[in-house]
Amino acid sequence: MRDKLLSLLHKIYDLKNKIAFFPSIIAFAGAIFAYIMMYLENKGISKHILEFLPELVINDTETARTILTTFIGGLISIMVFSFSMVMILLNQASSNFSPRLLPGLISNRRHQIILGVYLFTIIYCIFILVFIEPTGKKYQLPGFSVLLSIFFMVNSLAAFIYFIHSISQEIQINNILLNIFSSSENKLKKIIEKEKTISASKPNSENWTTYNAKCSGYFNTISSDTLLNLAKENNIKIEIVTNKGSYCNEDAVLFKVNKNIDKNIIDRIYTNFNFSKSELIDDNYLLAFKQITEVAVKSMSPGINDPGTAINAIDYLSQLFILRVQKQDIDLVQDKDAIVIILNSVDFKDLIYNVMAPLRTYCAHDVIIVRKLLALLENLKKKASLNSYIEAIDNEIDLLLADAKREIANENDFKKLKEYVSN
Repeated sequence: MRDKLLSLLHKIYDLKNKIAFFPSIIAFAGAIFAYIMMYLENKGISKHILEFLPELVINDTETARTILTTFIGGLISIMVFSFSMVMILLNQASSNFSPRLLPGLISNRRHQIILGVYLFTIIYCIFILVFIEPTGKKYQLPGFSVLLSIFFMVNSLAAFIYFIHSISQEIQINNILLNIFSSSENKLKKIIEKEKTISASKPNSENWTTYNAKCSGYFNTISSDTLLNLAKENNIKIEIVTNKGSYCNEDAVLFKVNKNIDKNIIDRIYTNFNFSKSELIDDNYLLAFKQITEVAVKSMSPGINDPGTAINAIDYLSQLFILRVQKQDIDLVQDKDAIVIILNSVDFKDLIYNVMAPLRTYCAHDVIIVRKLLALLENLKKKASLNSYIEAIDNEIDLLLADAKREIANENDFKKLKEYVSN
């Protein structure tokens, strides 16, 4: 039962990043609230309020119909405008920066809630409009419900103003980079703090039993706590072979176990893995390196030619790399004095190469950008403590200088770059 619940939670977790998730829930709440108000109107809530606060009740049928009809038409226009603006800005972000930024912009919860507020008000007004009975009995008119529609409309207008402000800020590249960096920074800091509590060393898993993936997709999340309890219950150790955030093909090795176990336990282990067809920074900090790198590369393309954005992106990469050199290449989950779960991740050597390779390819001709990259690597070299990390950084410095020497025609410019490194 617990495994089925966990599987359901994984599906809900995937749904929450869809642009229609929160609007659908809020719209459904609008329909429910409209039915509640109809029930209260049948119980005479407008009549009771009219006795004490008559100014809060609208008791004219034509006025009520006009108000509700105007609200419905106006809100539909506002919602269409909002959706159109979102699509235009998403297209702009995709063209100018990187298509990989779209999932993060679409999953912005504030914008989803605002669209949900529009739908809530529209559906509520439609139901109340249908409920109006054009008779001579003024108490059959849902006067208080119509008054609430005015309140909801004012709230929707306030949400629209906030939406215009928010979307105009959200699409600015500085804010996009900051959001990507902040999300990844928080994730990295949590991993580093957790790593400090590990005292045991990684066990040898060379001869452990391997199990393959049952489906293909991006390996986004794993329920570490549930997997830890499962390992403790059955006295087993588990190594997650596939790197978190990487694309896992069907039948590729997914995990290892230190001894043979029952099929029931194997199935329970599989339920703790969550695969999807897209990547999210909240699930994988490595995606931030990829996205920020793509923004820097795209900004240096001939069609855009924006070195300032590339410099900002490199600054954020520098801060993320400083955090990354503080952690090991693998993540360990410890129970008491023994390692129970081993989580593999992308090696630092591969990570820095994957970041620097496209930057060297597309930015080696620009002296200022090359110097900025050299500053990143030199500063990172001072922060690194592991010899393998320092060797990887030195190798990237040599590769960057080699590409810069080939691309930069002015000998004095290249000489200054060499002097900067030697100093």
